Amino acid sequence: MTALRRTAAAAALLLALPLSVVAAAPALAAPAPTTATATVTEGVHVELPRPTGPYAVGRQILHLVDRNRTDPWVPSAGPRQLMVSMYYPAERGTGGPAPYMTPEAARLLLDLKLPGNTVPTETITDTRTWSRTDALPKHGRFPLVVLSPGFTMPRTELTGLAEDLTSRGYVVALVDHTYENSGETFPDGHTTTCFMCGKLTPDDSARLDESRAKDISFLVDELTARPHPAWQYAHLIDRDRIGTGGHSAGGAAAVPALAADPRIRAGVNLDGSMNYPVPVTGLHGKAFMMIGHRLDGPEDPSWTEAWERLDGWKRWLTMAGSNHGTFTDNPLFSEAVGLPQPPGTTVTGARGLQLTRQYVAAFFDLQLKGRPQPLLDGPTAANPEMIFHP
Repeated sequence: MTALRRTAAAAALLLALPLSVVAAAPALAAPAPTTATATVTEGVHVELPRPTGPYAVGRQILHLVDRNRTDPWVPSAGPRQLMVSMYYPAERGTGGPAPYMTPEAARLLLDLKLPGNTVPTETITDTRTWSRTDALPKHGRFPLVVLSPGFTMPRTELTGLAEDLTSRGYVVALVDHTYENSGETFPDGHTTTCFMCGKLTPDDSARLDESRAKDISFLVDELTARPHPAWQYAHLIDRDRIGTGGHSAGGAAAVPALAADPRIRAGVNLDGSMNYPVPVTGLHGKAFMMIGHRLDGPEDPSWTEAWERLDGWKRWLTMAGSNHGTFTDNPLFSEAVGLPQPPGTTVTGARGLQLTRQYVAAFFDLQLKGRPQPLLDGPTAANPEMIFHP
């Protein structure tokens, strides 16, 4: 499983995560479809937790085309194309409600994760977000954080985190990696599917992380280009304060992104095995934080190796009672439709997202804004779930 942290119970975890990573695994046989059933009636909808910062949240959708790079998975498709959700601090009372995702992309997500799916598509499309489409931007310049989702998952799985970071004073670029997710809708109305689902080989794993790092660097190119950036509100971005992070494969991709792109100063890995290893020489002294769930058995060797090689500010935290999907919006949907979480999960979807938001925001506040963060100095009674690796 690319970027799914390895554990002896990984096969059981896959079966229990219908809204998380499901695909063929390098060290595992492809999991059987889940037999869990959802008890869903019309009108069951999810509300994302309210952002905690002082800013309102605006959102725009970008379509980017990298004409210098052929799509790595479907060369016949031509140049690499990306869909990106841009979140930015906004003026209150402007813009219109931003939908969670398009109906076609939502249906493809449900069909991929729930074979024989009967969950109404509206369960996802009617999700209450806190961002506003085409809201007027606030004045100022803000750090940029690029977020990348897990393999097979659409970018929307990190909406709750993206909205919260934005409310705290960041521009957030939430990027889909085409043909690596359940589905994404392009401006002309067509929706791509997951060409690589079930096809990823062990040899592809490091290549996947590298490809995502190239997507991230291309996105930074487009957002910081002079004199004509690809986004109309690019003037909000402080080009000297850029970070990246993500979930699973998206978190693992932070390693090659930091290694290759001097503009990116800090990275966060949320529960992703690092198939592209941290170089023996480190990451040029850049800051890196890893947050994961507790494994049954030995720790993921890619994490222990990375910990020894990281040569800048670093933290390794374990969230007790969490699972691979805890760091995303996904458990909110599983809980809403009555699907079980993996054995040993004690953290609710709301609590998991709350903790993820707190620690990711503290990391970027420290690394990109220079604000001291006692939360990252060690355990706290307020958050007993968070265990610091020595």
